[in-house]
Amino acid sequence: MTAPRHTRSHWEPISAAPAARKQKMICLIDREFIVDVPLDRAWDHLARIEAWPSWAQHIKRIELRPAGGLGPQSTGVIHLGVGLTATFQVTEFNPPQNWAWVAPFLWLKVIYDHRFEALDADRTKLVFLVQAIGFGARVLGPVFAWIYRRDLERAIPALIREMNATRPPTLSPQ
Repeated sequence: MTAPRHTRSHWEPISAAPAARKQKMICLIDREFIVDVPLDRAWDHLARIEAWPSWAQHIKRIELRPAGGLGPQSTGVIHLGVGLTATFQVTEFNPPQNWAWVAPFLWLKVIYDHRFEALDADRTKLVFLVQAIGFGARVLGPVFAWIYRRDLERAIPALIREMNATRPPTLSPQ
């Protein structure tokens, strides 16, 4: 049995849990970039989250449960290079449009949304949207974003190179 798809447009803000809706969610990072691969290939590549350390040097390893690929019931632990760990739980899973997961950070709930949009048959726009809600979000959120943005700015060019390297070679006229 497959999980029901969420009905919201994948460009709307992620809704918080009912008890938290009274708190204001803030956007910490909204980073978009383009890869020269089709939508399905971009989704498949990024969904192999256990392989993220190949392009995200701040990550040592990722444990995914249940094993066998990212899905609507996935949870996991991200082991960071600085010795910290971050747990996450998938909260949205809408292939090939987006998936989101939630991870705690001190008193915050941090929502990481990974969005995909086909620009044409061979190019895809990816958007990494990071939002936070919870006590101290307006104070702790920008500090968290500053640290995480530095890691992303190093990782995204490596991800683009890695994804673009999976393109089949173009045939030259003979």
